[in-house]
Amino acid sequence: MEILQSIYASAKGQSWIEWVVLITGLLYVILAARESIWCWFWGIISCSFLAYATYYFYQLQLDALLQIFYVIMGFIGLYRWRYGGQQQAELRIRRMSAGEHLRLITLGIILSLAFGYFFDNYTSAAATYLDASTTMFSVIATFLVIGKRLENWLYWIVVDMVYVYLYSSREAWLFALLLFIYTIIAVFGYLEWRKRYQDIA
Repeated sequence: MEILQSIYASAKGQSWIEWVVLITGLLYVILAARESIWCWFWGIISCSFLAYATYYFYQLQLDALLQIFYVIMGFIGLYRWRYGGQQQAELRIRRMSAGEHLRLITLGIILSLAFGYFFDNYTSAAATYLDASTTMFSVIATFLVIGKRLENWLYWIVVDMVYVYLYSSREAWLFALLLFIYTIIAVFGYLEWRKRYQDIA
């Protein structure tokens, strides 16, 4: 009950920037789960505003850099989904091998420790190692989305759950709620993409 009151109080005090992030972010994830190319348009808008909010409001410097990365990747994703298939046709959903998972997870852990150490010792950033791990694995998951890999949703489920904790620890309750909703949508996204993959396999 206390958390709900905090979310309500936080929502009342949010700036218009954070409300834009909330609405456009939801549109992005919902459309991505439906494999709609229009998800990238809303994702670009959402991440542009979120980059500003996370840097100036919550001092999560790595996360702000991540949002800028998302904006750039949004344009790449838009192109890849439209023309990334064979003979520049629409890209189709594909699966990953166990080896690919192992390499990506190992890379994510190494980069998380490296960036966490740097930001912990040389900047005033908050929650450095946790912020670094969510940032690195979000980058990895983003490339998987761009490549229409089915398992991207499994990565997002884990990353989004960690983000719920991270934003809650910074009392960014509205963003924590948003990432909780993202987690639920990611579950449905995985189920929907798996069905689509089985239909075309």
